[in-house]
Amino acid sequence: MNGLLLTIDRISAVAGKVFAWLIVLLTAIVAYDVVVRKLGAPTHWAFDLSLMVYAVLFMMAGAYTLSRNGHVRADLLYRTLAPQTQAALDLVLYFAFFLPGIAALVYAGWEFAGKSLSIREASSVTGSGLPVYPVKMFIPIAGALLLLQAFAEIVRALVCIRTGHWPERLHDVEEADVEQLKSIVHTAEVKGVTQ
Repeated sequence: MNGLLLTIDRISAVAGKVFAWLIVLLTAIVAYDVVVRKLGAPTHWAFDLSLMVYAVLFMMAGAYTLSRNGHVRADLLYRTLAPQTQAALDLVLYFAFFLPGIAALVYAGWEFAGKSLSIREASSVTGSGLPVYPVKMFIPIAGALLLLQAFAEIVRALVCIRTGHWPERLHDVEEADVEQLKSIVHTAEVKGVTQ
């Protein structure tokens, strides 16, 4: 079962890391817009495009963040609870709020994207006329990825309730760096004690 959970984590990680590169594109668009505006030749399309790129980046980061247990919660109280209580609380919140909300997002997003595509919707924010429908197609895709990751999180919570321990998560660069730093500090402390 843990192999399936880690596979779902990997899918979320790939989506998050691939779409994270949009930050570079977003930076280039904004920098270009600032430079040409200072030169007295502002563009209509740069603002629209930066909003669209940011929207896709924001949507596609959701499943990645969920896979890393990184979404905001009232952590001050949550972290003081026993793992089984945390898992039970997570289950209640997933079924009461998260799943209905994301299912509604997928359903409405599908309708929204379909209508946008059928009329070949274009931006009217700045008059650039950039197509909006490709961006809106990411709404149900991002929602589907969130639902897939939520399945993994629900299974993790059920396993924790049964065993009293949270199942392993896929480690990321940040966690690897933290573990490496802890190892370095521990090694330095041991060497300091033995000298």
